Amino acid sequence: MAKRQILVVDDEVSILKLLNFVLSGQYDLIIKTSGVEALTWLEEGNSPELILSDLEMPYFDGSSFIHNLKISGFYRDTPVIILSGAKNLEKRVSQMPFKLDDCMPKPFNPTQLKEAISNVFIKYDSAGQ
Repeated sequence: MAKRQILVVDDEVSILKLLNFVLSGQYDLIIKTSGVEALTWLEEGNSPELILSDLEMPYFDGSSFIHNLKISGFYRDTPVIILSGAKNLEKRVSQMPFKLDDCMPKPFNPTQLKEAISNVFIKYDSAGQ
């Protein structure tokens, strides 16, 4: 059975290495270091089953990237989990004009992240999406 594909968008090399170490055995990770890179990859016709994104990135931050996803017809329903070291993360997420599936502060607990990803997939699988 093919691994589920997760698009990871983060500009911190240490976080990318950790995510790769923690998740690559179970999932097919596509790693992009900016919202611009991620959007370009998506515009090429790729369609991940989940997106993990940082909020604070240079040039095109995570909230702009996710806003673009959520207004698009193709990626509106793609689940998104935010991983961020942003101050007041819960408040920032609650003020966003679109729904996220989960958010976790950095540094994150790898076990909790795996659980959050599993829960998102269970929720979407049971909803028939």
